[in-house]
Amino acid sequence: MKILIAGAGEVGYHLAKLFSYESHDITLIDVDEERLAYADKHLDIRTLEGDATSPTKLIEANVEVTDLVISVTSNQSINITVCVFSKQLGCKRTVSRVSNDDLIKNKDRLDIKSLGIDEVISPEALAAEEMHLLLNQSGFTDTFEFENGALKMIGLTLRSKAAFIGKTVQEAAKVYPGIHFVPIAMQRFGTQYTIIPRGDTEFKRGDRVYFVTDDEGLEELYKLTGAEKRVIKNVMILGGSNIGRTLASQLSSNNYNVKLIEKNDKKALQIADSLPNILVINEDGRNVGLLEEENIEKMDAFIAVTENSETNIMSCLVANTKNVKKTIALVENMDYFQLSHNIGINSLVNKKLIAANNIFRYIRKGDLVAMTKLNNMNAELMEFKVKSTSLVCGNSIAEIDFPRTAVVGGVIRDGKGEIALGDFVVKEGDHVVVCCLPKSIKRVEKLFC
Repeated sequence: MKILIAGAGEVGYHLAKLFSYESHDITLIDVDEERLAYADKHLDIRTLEGDATSPTKLIEANVEVTDLVISVTSNQSINITVCVFSKQLGCKRTVSRVSNDDLIKNKDRLDIKSLGIDEVISPEALAAEEMHLLLNQSGFTDTFEFENGALKMIGLTLRSKAAFIGKTVQEAAKVYPGIHFVPIAMQRFGTQYTIIPRGDTEFKRGDRVYFVTDDEGLEELYKLTGAEKRVIKNVMILGGSNIGRTLASQLSSNNYNVKLIEKNDKKALQIADSLPNILVINEDGRNVGLLEEENIEKMDAFIAVTENSETNIMSCLVANTKNVKKTIALVENMDYFQLSHNIGINSLVNKKLIAANNIFRYIRKGDLVAMTKLNNMNAELMEFKVKSTSLVCGNSIAEIDFPRTAVVGGVIRDGKGEIALGDFVVKEGDHVVVCCLPKSIKRVEKLFC
């Protein structure tokens, strides 16, 4: 696939890196010569210096034969302009990064597709939504919802009190009479190797495991894994960035008690004016004495979303020492993911990864509705819509030629999620959730084309 990315910042570079790993034809365009030089040195892509809003520069980038244009500069107006011009010049599909949540909420009323924009995304809004989900499923460290929660993906680390320990997948499934969850990926403690579990795969202490489950399965997993189901009511947010502001607004509207700490005077005042139902503290949140004065030990959750990853991690560690139940840190460095589970931070969120997941579905074949990459694992979780021409249509799960490095997590039919076993027959219109390793993606895509 031929892809043009406008903006060589953190999101654009990350997307270029991921796409280049899959041997796509990537062109990265930016006005910043240093950013492009770094990308050119580290990635096998074409770089082009210049203004992406210039039709001449877009033509030079061969936009007329480009399959996908992704504009992810830090300027919303530039991104919209790039997408509009690209579509008029012949590009097949466009995705624009935006910073205004109001635009995302009203994209259908505005009919942005008629302008030439196929999709708008906000990494900041996606990160805030991810954090909100993590609070709702407070006993787990990772979460993702399909079709408004009809099926859920949750991730956790198996502790010694988990009933799974020492049992195979098949043995664990027999503990409850109905099957409401299925393990889809696993990583042994101290390794980087991703396993797609089979019936004879044994659960061990320290395993990091991802499950797909329905609502009933969530309750079973809490009991079986020993995960503590915590009630989250009082939340402290460090950082008044777009993510912090968006998250505070969401939580406040859902009756959470929210304290937000922001050291910038002007920003703190703006947030206090726009969000009267939260307590805004205009101080430096890195001050441990301040956190103690603001009763951090009485908080159910502490969320750090400053622009500095190290500050976020260190402040979450301070919260841990005060026995805060749930800690979430915003980080930019992907290498921190493995570290976090060893030092005790509950969850890490990376907006680049979330944005990439949201965009990645446009390069996958088949009718792909949603997808996510599992944190710190070499696996993808994809939701396909079954067409009448799909090879899976009309066949039972057992009859479908799935590779051994892929597994069906569940099926959503008429809005209801089901854990699909071998005799489940797939029908047209079903949404099938599949987890697979990268080497199996092409085989899986062909099944749903």
